[in-house]
Amino acid sequence: MQDMAAVNDQSLTLEGRTAWIFSDGKAGHEAQCFGVVEALGLRAEVKRSRLSGLYKLMAPWGPLPSSEVPGPPWPTIAFATGRTTIPYIRALRKRAGLKTYTVILMDPKTGPNSADLIWVPQHDRRRGSNVITTLTSPHRFSEARLEELRAQPPEEIAALPHPRIACLIGGPNGDYNYTAADEERLVASLGRLAATGAGMMITTSRRTPATLADRLQQAVAGTRSLFWNGEGANPYPDYLASADAFVITADSVSMTCEAAATGRPIFLFSPSGGSAKFDRFHAALASYGATRLLPADGGPLPTWSYKPLHSAEEIAFEIRKRWVKRAQMLPGLVLGGDR
Repeated sequence: MQDMAAVNDQSLTLEGRTAWIFSDGKAGHEAQCFGVVEALGLRAEVKRSRLSGLYKLMAPWGPLPSSEVPGPPWPTIAFATGRTTIPYIRALRKRAGLKTYTVILMDPKTGPNSADLIWVPQHDRRRGSNVITTLTSPHRFSEARLEELRAQPPEEIAALPHPRIACLIGGPNGDYNYTAADEERLVASLGRLAATGAGMMITTSRRTPATLADRLQQAVAGTRSLFWNGEGANPYPDYLASADAFVITADSVSMTCEAAATGRPIFLFSPSGGSAKFDRFHAALASYGATRLLPADGGPLPTWSYKPLHSAEEIAFEIRKRWVKRAQMLPGLVLGGDR
């Protein structure tokens, strides 16, 4: 076995090595993995889950068909997130052994031995010696990317007055309902904010009811506002980078996490419903100082700041630390030809 003294600093570098991302095709899941991969400086190869029929029904606990079992050359790191990706990373871990460090983002429901490291958001209940948590979820909006976007905002955003308020609107899900009264409150709140002279940047999502989107657009008509209705290039990254403050519906966890990377005030609009899990998430962010409830009076919004939250970098730090420890202990197994 290679002597530990022969393991130099360069060989312990993850930058430039290969990472596999087992993907179920959901953009949000891939973005979480890419956020961590980019923070580590890895070269990513996306491998889409192709499970169907009984194999798909049995995921995450079931096996893979023989045609889907991964083979060498092995990556240095492998990531999975989403139910149908878990059989892939479990099979990889069994076949590659210590040559590949395996990471699952979000609770796999199959126990802690499914990967070398499991990340879950702090508001989830999963804990263990190989489980790490962060306050927010990982994403691709690093500080460097946000600064790059801020340096060259689109003309229509640069022309908006300050404060520029990004309004990120979700919609009903399994926990939150949007009653007629909720929609009325939201429309009135954004209309009053627009009337203060703020530069409004509003975007809806796939879950936003069409009638609500129409009413929001009408509420800010004639003001210094931008409204994205899903047509043309998505301005969301520029809205995120250019905002002085945010108004976000409480059902939109991923958008709240991305906004928290800016260190700018986040005001939450809470529709009817919710759950204990959502409540834990929002309570933690409020305690951190990132969020407050959207005031009902419709006046100018207060301002404050907090340390931006970059969970992808936190997760990357933990992966790097644990991988280096393994490489120092077992260099002959870990430091293969992935270069």
